[in-house]
Amino acid sequence: MSTQRAVLARTASRGSGVRGREAQAGWLFVAPVIVLLGLFLVLPVVMAAWVSVSDWTGRGSPFSAEVDFVGTQNYSELLFGGGLATQDFGTALRNNSWYVLLVVPTQTALSLFLAIMVNRKWLRGSSFFRTAFYFPSVTSSVAITVLFLFLFSATGVVNKVLQAMSVSGPNWFADPRGVLHVLLAWLGVERGPAVLTDHAVLGVSLWQWLAGPSVAMSVLILMAVFTTSGTFMLLFLAALQHISDEVDEAAMMDGTTAWQRFRFVTLPMLRPTVFTVMTLGLIGTWQVFDQIYTGTQGGPGKTTVTPAYLSYTASFQSQQWGRGAAIAFILFAIIITMTVLQRRVIRGRDKDGL
Repeated sequence: MSTQRAVLARTASRGSGVRGREAQAGWLFVAPVIVLLGLFLVLPVVMAAWVSVSDWTGRGSPFSAEVDFVGTQNYSELLFGGGLATQDFGTALRNNSWYVLLVVPTQTALSLFLAIMVNRKWLRGSSFFRTAFYFPSVTSSVAITVLFLFLFSATGVVNKVLQAMSVSGPNWFADPRGVLHVLLAWLGVERGPAVLTDHAVLGVSLWQWLAGPSVAMSVLILMAVFTTSGTFMLLFLAALQHISDEVDEAAMMDGTTAWQRFRFVTLPMLRPTVFTVMTLGLIGTWQVFDQIYTGTQGGPGKTTVTPAYLSYTASFQSQQWGRGAAIAFILFAIIITMTVLQRRVIRGRDKDGL
């Protein structure tokens, strides 16, 4: 027994030594990545967090003695100040909320539809259609923005056609009203009820929160769906091609219709991909910036201002770096919160078998 115990002890010590050397080798291999992440990700985030609670003006080092700690002042001015900063932030959140609400479901549904269509075995030229649908995703966003502005501007083709049909006026793209308010104005409703006009959230009345996106923001929404659906189509296509044909054939043998097979067989198996697509879409839509910067610059009437663009203007144009960093961290908190809620909703549906 003593001999067996000695052998087991030597084996255990030898195994622990091997595992220790493997752990050391593993840390050695991942060390360069850890260093890079620390320098270019963790350190900038820590610096931005300090800037958001300081009065740094962009001159010199944010850690110099001239920079004072102001605590939550930058955050309170944005959320509870009640001045122009709060109103601009509320306007940006309203604009971006409508952008997210309309882009994410539309691009998810459209990309899934395109993936199902190009996955048909009987479809001829499927490679051509896949390339054509994906092509806008690899095109420069600046070029597409310029193209859409050319089409939808006051002298653009779309506006000329609508004017010929007596649908819009000459400056429809510059209309700062939301599309829902425009529709209500056609019906003779120019002012909302007092319960909506007299109450405000973040300096913006509830009547304005419910105005919908402006015409200019609607064009940006259309452009976002046009440019992103191709990428998400490939994700759905890859997931569809991993579903075995036997599963669909078994459902057909049970006498199910095409819609029933999609609803109760295909869609539940695509749920992880749906979550991925919606999460990527959620993050991308809340971070929209380049289309605003190259296209509308927040106009008309601040109806296309987004939190990301507002953070840029506060930092680089107004030299209020603390406020700009605070906007970025609030935006980060919104994205994390909505992602967690979305994950819980999808998990809840999985448990319910929906």
